[in-house]
Amino acid sequence: MPELPDITLYLEALEQRILGQRLERSRVLSPFLLRSVEPPLEAVHGSSVSALERLGKRIAIGFDNDTWLVIHLMIAGRLQWRPTWPTSFSRQTALALGFATGALLMTEAGTRKRASLHIVRGRTALGEHTRGGLEISTATEADFAAALQRGNHTLKRALTDPRFFSGIGNAYSDEILHRARLSPVTLTSRLTPGECERLFAATRTVLTEWTERLREQANGEFPTKVTAFRPEMAVHGRFGLPCPACGTRVQRIRYADNETNYCPRCQTGGRLLADRSLSRLLKKDWPKSIDELEDATP
Repeated sequence: MPELPDITLYLEALEQRILGQRLERSRVLSPFLLRSVEPPLEAVHGSSVSALERLGKRIAIGFDNDTWLVIHLMIAGRLQWRPTWPTSFSRQTALALGFATGALLMTEAGTRKRASLHIVRGRTALGEHTRGGLEISTATEADFAAALQRGNHTLKRALTDPRFFSGIGNAYSDEILHRARLSPVTLTSRLTPGECERLFAATRTVLTEWTERLREQANGEFPTKVTAFRPEMAVHGRFGLPCPACGTRVQRIRYADNETNYCPRCQTGGRLLADRSLSRLLKKDWPKSIDELEDATP
């Protein structure tokens, strides 16, 4: 799922291409995409884009008639830019918006159609799509600590909860926790003031660094390689590969459709966190530490 750095790059690219431009035509190609009834999409035809905003992991496109398109890309949704209106559309294309400057396409891969488009009128209705999470770029350390204390959850859960923090998902939470050298299963109630300070600094640094890195990679072009798995990442998506800080093999916890990646030496004091499915299967054969695992590995 595109997270804060990716959404920021999308918004910057859209600002260059559609801000101030009049929507000339549109087409919804996926029957699963449109999640609202009133106003209709035609309500913004002929109107000009007056604002572009990020609502957590959502993209809000505002028009000069106070109508907004709220796009949630979810896991498999992506944005594409074409210099002209396409003569045909791929099966993955869910939405097309046509401007004099080109066409904005929204695609969604796979069979699970979870991406959404809501059309709302007015700031009040737009606010209903904001989950209330803290914006890290403007937050103080005290704000950050207060958000963590809103409930007793694991750090992984807290960082990825949109009601607590805005724009952080599975990928960058892994990178943040590795940078902070904290276990993903540490409970927020057990976080010391020093660890909270370290986590706050890591969160701001990781999000800032990755936004800058993606900006440099895009080099002014429309982002085309939006992915949660990047070779420069420290632990996310790098199960079995060496941690760049200590060389220990990155481990993972898998649950549902997600997985958490971490370095046992840097983050958990050498302790292996139990993978639900595998640890249940192996029971007593499940190693308790990275040393035990490495000793058993040929």
